[in-house]
Amino acid sequence: MADISTTSLQLYLRLLRYVRPYAGQFAFSVFALIVVAATEPAFPALLKPLLDGNFIHRQGPLLEWLPLLIIAIFLVRGLASLLSGYAAGWVANKVVMDLRNEMFAKLIRLPTHYYDNHTTGGLVSKFTFDVQQVTGAATSVVNVLVKDTLAIVGLLGWLFWLNWKLTLVSLAVGPLVVLVVRGFSSRLRAMSRGAQGAMGDLNHVLEESIGCHRVVKVFGGQEYEARRFDAGGNRVRRFNMKAALAAAANVPFVQLIAAVALAIIVYLATKQASANEISVGGFVSFLTAMLLLLAPLKHLTGVSETLQRGLAAAESVFALIDEAPEVDAGTGEIARARGEVEYLDVGFSYPGATRAALDRVSLNISPGERIALVGASGAGKTTLANLLPRFYGPTQGKILLDGLDIATLKLASLRANIALVSQDVVLFNDTVAANIAYGRLAATSRADVAAAAQAAHAMQFILDMPLGFDTLIGENGVRLSGGQRQRLAIARAFLKNAPVLILDEATSALDSESERHVQEALETLMRGRTTLVIAHRLSTIERADRIVVLDCGRIAELGRHDELLAREGIYARLYRLQYSRQDAAG
Repeated sequence: MADISTTSLQLYLRLLRYVRPYAGQFAFSVFALIVVAATEPAFPALLKPLLDGNFIHRQGPLLEWLPLLIIAIFLVRGLASLLSGYAAGWVANKVVMDLRNEMFAKLIRLPTHYYDNHTTGGLVSKFTFDVQQVTGAATSVVNVLVKDTLAIVGLLGWLFWLNWKLTLVSLAVGPLVVLVVRGFSSRLRAMSRGAQGAMGDLNHVLEESIGCHRVVKVFGGQEYEARRFDAGGNRVRRFNMKAALAAAANVPFVQLIAAVALAIIVYLATKQASANEISVGGFVSFLTAMLLLLAPLKHLTGVSETLQRGLAAAESVFALIDEAPEVDAGTGEIARARGEVEYLDVGFSYPGATRAALDRVSLNISPGERIALVGASGAGKTTLANLLPRFYGPTQGKILLDGLDIATLKLASLRANIALVSQDVVLFNDTVAANIAYGRLAATSRADVAAAAQAAHAMQFILDMPLGFDTLIGENGVRLSGGQRQRLAIARAFLKNAPVLILDEATSALDSESERHVQEALETLMRGRTTLVIAHRLSTIERADRIVVLDCGRIAELGRHDELLAREGIYARLYRLQYSRQDAAG
């Protein structure tokens, strides 16, 4: 239990660091709460002199001023509550924005393997659900603690002044209340963690169903996806209900303890009244103050739910913020590379894999040479290409660019020399021009963007769009055809004009006309550039300078198209098998 408390304290103090930049506004909110809390004992304090003399004898200045005093008290309380609520909300929203910005800044700098191991829905849930829960712990909990603690202190001070003996009896229940709240808090934290994980899974199902809606429709997956979503939603509901039960049970337990204490105090007070040890006004004032204590006590015990939800969410948020960013230990820089690439005894294994994805691969690629990577699924083609821009680091050997170990180069310098065109085209919900001139290319002139589009055979369909280069293309280019999306990706690579090019063959799912345009654009793009082509259709790489045939992570064959066919080896079998399938389909 001590470890849990220590962890909670550390989490909470870390959360408060995000409030520190807005200390002035937060202090104003707290001050306004202090004003609210200070007025709490005022009402029972008015009752004693009123009942002990003024009201009974129907005289005295207090009786005349009482209505105005009541209005003044509640006017001050209302104004202070309004100002405090607005200031606290302002701080809370700023904290949410700062946390999201810090999370996003870390997210886009995380290594590739982090994305491999986390679902999109789970990551989105951290930004939309978890971070919102954190603010409850960062600001609203503090507000409740300040206001209600001060109210309790003020009311207890008045109770001690009225009758210290009865007040000591009421304080005897304090340790029992602490034990009850502590027990429920650990339960709430555990259920909040479970609810956050379940919400991430639910978001993942939702994200998949939206992104794959065409497959869902064609294959009649609506009922299956509905069942998945219902199961995910039910898991969230169960965790939330367990948390709600713990939170709901917390308050009545505390109130029952307080009620027992109140009953004992009433009994003792009647005894004192019988012995003339307490006046009527004192007894009513004491009883009123005791009843007023119940509301802040309820708030303080109820705040445990918000606090535990916030701390569980903070664990999730800070887990992302604390993730190690992509390793960039390189110190050297390279200007425009000539394009000589060399793999020296390179090996790589994915975490948890039973065999190496690459095993002692050595390959020298001359500047401007066109290399095709061929092999069965899982042979290591994509892995070999992904190591060049350091999406992953080799577990063995090294890779050289113009004779320099890429591990010694800064990532920005290395990747500035590499362009990527994939069959899984990545476009953004922005204009055509913004998708071509993306990232570091954003300041490129419109004339250069148009030249890149022209070279990519994209100019005709761009000019046919309503706003030309300023047309929004929708999420991942949903308003474009497959061939149009790929030509925009090729135009982006043209504009970057990098000396090294990686092509994950982009013509495998196109109609003949689109394939012709894309293939012509790729031929122009590859000219004069060192190119790695991950080949899925062997007919498209017959003109490669050399073909690398990978088998189980090793180079099995290496040579030109006609040479490999003459060897009657793996490449020849793959080539003839693919053509026989095409003939059969024809």
